Amino acid sequence: MEQREIEAIVSEVLGNAKRSGLTSANGGLVRTSMPLALAVKLIERIEAKAAEWNMRVVTAVSDASGRPVAVHCMDGAYMGSFDVALNKTYTSIAFQMSTAELGKLSGPGESLYGIQFTNEGRIVVFGGGEVLKRDGVIIGALGVSGGSAQQDTDLAAYGKTIFGEVIKCL
Repeated sequence: MEQREIEAIVSEVLGNAKRSGLTSANGGLVRTSMPLALAVKLIERIEAKAAEWNMRVVTAVSDASGRPVAVHCMDGAYMGSFDVALNKTYTSIAFQMSTAELGKLSGPGESLYGIQFTNEGRIVVFGGGEVLKRDGVIIGALGVSGGSAQQDTDLAAYGKTIFGEVIKCL
């Protein structure tokens, strides 16, 4: 095989890999469900909305396995909001639902009452965490912390709503 043929094959494989969510890494190709550029763009849009609403928040985006991809802390955000935002992404991925919905299911007398005491205390049962999907497939989660539970819920819902728009911009 000639060098040009080999280069063409490698180029085709890498091109197909990128289209299927794979990216090159030090050890080969890895599947990327939530690219860094997408996570950062989403966070920037959420921060702009938070500023409009006079909020100072921490926003986290994790991939489909719950691994953090990006975390931004707005100036003046509560220090404790960092872990809360990350745990909201973890919770949303772990239970494949918003933290607000899990909160309803885990209230006194409900079937999941007490769930917030599992998973080494990482489960959040108040709003601000949302599952992020692309074409019906979970590719990550969003966590917002810094306002009231309702403000965090509203800001995360906004993020989920514009997520498809942000994907198209990249």
